[in-house]
Amino acid sequence: MDNIIEKILELKEKKKALILAHNYQIAQIQDIADFVGDSLELSKTSKGATASLIVFCGVRFMAETAKILSKEKKVLLPAQAAGCPLAETINADDVLNLRKLHPNAWVVSYVNTSAEVKAASDVCCTSSNAINVVKNVPTKDVIFVPDKNLGHWVKKNVPEKNIILWNGGCYVHEQFTLDDLLQARKKFPEAEIIVHPECRKEILEKCDFVASTAGMLKRAKQSKAKIIIIGTEEGLLHKLKKENPDKQFFSLGISRTCLNMKKTTLNELLVSLEKEIYEINLEKEIIEKAGFALERMVQYV
Repeated sequence: MDNIIEKILELKEKKKALILAHNYQIAQIQDIADFVGDSLELSKTSKGATASLIVFCGVRFMAETAKILSKEKKVLLPAQAAGCPLAETINADDVLNLRKLHPNAWVVSYVNTSAEVKAASDVCCTSSNAINVVKNVPTKDVIFVPDKNLGHWVKKNVPEKNIILWNGGCYVHEQFTLDDLLQARKKFPEAEIIVHPECRKEILEKCDFVASTAGMLKRAKQSKAKIIIIGTEEGLLHKLKKENPDKQFFSLGISRTCLNMKKTTLNELLVSLEKEIYEINLEKEIIEKAGFALERMVQYV
C-alpha cells in the first residue's frame, strides 16, 4: 500500500493534479487527498482551483459538478461506476413535467442530481445551504427535488414558501430509525446527537442538531459534549476522530455505508491518474445551463 501511495503522490506532483475527496470516502483516500469536504466545499474548491487536472474521489454527480464549474479543466472520476441512487430517482423529463404542473414555481434541485437535471433547474442547493436558497428564490411556489427528507426540513424552516416535494430519498440515511435515536439516548444520555437532513423527518425532530457533513465537523469542534452520536454515512467518522481526538464518536445505530462512495480505491485512483482515464465529458449546452443553476447556488452560503 505504501508503494501505491508513493506513486500517487509522485504522479500528482508531476502532473500538478488536484485530488478532491468527499467526506464519505474510505480513510486511505481521505488521507491522500489535497482537500476533503462536503458537496458545497468541493464545488467551491474545484471552481477556484488553479490545477488543470482534477481527480474527483466521490460519485458521478459530484465529478459532473466539478466539470460544470471548471469546464476548461480535465476532471477524472477514478471509480467510473460510482453513481448515486438518490440522484437516479429523477431525470430531466420529470423536472419538465413538474414545471408544466406548477408553471409559476422555481425549481430548486439538490446538488445530488445529474447534470441534465441541474440544467433543467433554476438553482441548485446543497444540504448546507438549502434553507437559504429556498428563502431567496423570487417565487412563493418552489419545486424541490429530489430528496423528500431534506425537502421536509426546508419546508419546516421556510414556512412562507409553498414547497412541492419529489418522492426521492437516500437509501443510506433512510436506514436510520427513531428507535436508533431512542436507544442512543438511553445508552449515552450525556451525548449530543447530530444528524444529516437526509434522515427521516421523525429523527430530525428528535435530535439535538441537524447539519450537513461540514456542519457536523464544525459543531463537533464547538460542542462541549465528550460523546457525539452521528447520523450520517460512516465515512465522516474518520475525519471527526482525526480533528477531535479528545472526543468519542459513534454512529447512530449500526454504521451505515454508501456502497458507491466506497468504490474508489487507492489502486483505482492510481490508474486513473497515471493514464488520465475516466474523464467526465458533458455537452456544451448542459454545461452552460447547469452552470447557471450552480453559479446561483454558490451565492447562498
